[in-house]
Amino acid sequence: MSTPGRTPGRGNPEGGKGSKDSRPLKVRVKNARKRSTSSQKWLQRQLNDPYVAKAKRDGWRSRAAYKLLEMDEKAHLLKRGMRVLDLGAAPGGWCQVAAKKIGLAEGHGRVVAIDLLEIEPIPGVLFAQMDFLEPDAPERLMAMMNGPADFVMSDMAANTTGHKKTDHLRIVALVEMAVDFARQVLAPGGSFLAKVFQGGTEGELLANLKRDFAVVKHMKPAASRADSAELYVLATGFRGRQKTPEDDTQEG
Repeated sequence: MSTPGRTPGRGNPEGGKGSKDSRPLKVRVKNARKRSTSSQKWLQRQLNDPYVAKAKRDGWRSRAAYKLLEMDEKAHLLKRGMRVLDLGAAPGGWCQVAAKKIGLAEGHGRVVAIDLLEIEPIPGVLFAQMDFLEPDAPERLMAMMNGPADFVMSDMAANTTGHKKTDHLRIVALVEMAVDFARQVLAPGGSFLAKVFQGGTEGELLANLKRDFAVVKHMKPAASRADSAELYVLATGFRGRQKTPEDDTQEG
């Protein structure tokens, strides 16, 4: 993504050899006075992040692609022929990884992506600009997948306020809604992966997931910035949607 008022740095952002000083050159943000402090820090970090530069070279739409690649290498999440649903997919880095891993280009599996924002088309990936909380979302998305999902993944994050406790509660609430949604669209044996943040309340989320999944654990890929509280929660072995008291009331 290009940003007005920014000059790309020169040299190897990953500190490669070939120059008198092999250290990476730090890029400074121009017109800093016109930007907020948080905006300056974000731009500075993006410009000097080796994963951002690597993503551009490798053809991935975002540095987040490496997070999924690393987690898949460790946990073998994406398998050939899977039906994959990506919640909050923009700009599409995770979709690209999923499409490659399941063999979409060879006609295997299906990748369906949704987001409130538009996404530039990705070959073979089906996209819907919608909110997963819409009442008919589960039915619509399963129709697009030609059946229930084998894997639901989410790299969504709630808008931040700058207040750590408030922001943590927001992301946990968002993940809990994504979990409830996943229960409606996952096939038995399916998996769920979502971004969370450390903050003291994720224990309740894990207990919630353990009711319906055989194995639940946290993952911290190397591509996730070391100074970030970001984690991912992985739940595998979905046991199937459990009946609730509300279901009994509706049937009666």
